[in-house]
Amino acid sequence: MIKLGVNIDHVATLRQARGEFDPDPILAARLCEEAGCDSIVAHLREDRRHIQDRDIVLLRKTMKTRLNLEMSLNPGIVKVALAVRPDQATLVPERRQELTTEGGLDVIRYLKRIENVGRALESSGIEVSLFIGADKKQIDAAASIGIRMIELHTGPYAHAFRVHEDSKEFASLKAMTVYAQKKGMMVNAGHGLNYDNTHGIIRIKGITELNIGHSIMSRAVFVGLKQAVREMIAIIR
Repeated sequence: MIKLGVNIDHVATLRQARGEFDPDPILAARLCEEAGCDSIVAHLREDRRHIQDRDIVLLRKTMKTRLNLEMSLNPGIVKVALAVRPDQATLVPERRQELTTEGGLDVIRYLKRIENVGRALESSGIEVSLFIGADKKQIDAAASIGIRMIELHTGPYAHAFRVHEDSKEFASLKAMTVYAQKKGMMVNAGHGLNYDNTHGIIRIKGITELNIGHSIMSRAVFVGLKQAVREMIAIIR
């Protein structure tokens, strides 16, 4: 059974638009848990555009499922992660000007930094995952420093799906899932997945968890958060 991690960043985005207190991402996490999700995903960005430090602390204290903290290699963010100790840290690339994460982490380029940060996190009991593209060289680099979990970037597949040219991207995700498993890695997937294109991804054997945020929060505007989560779980199952 493929698991579902729900990203609550956009709840915090809406809150920060007014600089006040609502909607509360902590309450959103609780509703997602009650609806049956397997983990909560939150990205603590360097510019704090949505999720705040206090949110991560409160999530850690109140959640009943797993907390997956998306984070860059920034020393300040690493310090927060080591203090809060989420169940999982997913290392992602980050650029200040981007609207959302635009690509996978370049493991080859930042190999030593990733290795050092990964070891620090793991020494505190935090599982480490790398958000990377469906690329054999990146998977090899991750394996070379002992990484045991990756999240494949499904953004290119999601984009191709919209124009009915997704077969190449789907094949790549499928092949790299098999390849990473042979390297002894757990494989998750996420980015750009919605109520239409997720049907394809769940056909890939070996994916452990899908991490989905924007489409669930968009659906929740019309049907409520619990119902939106339940509908996605129904698709996965």
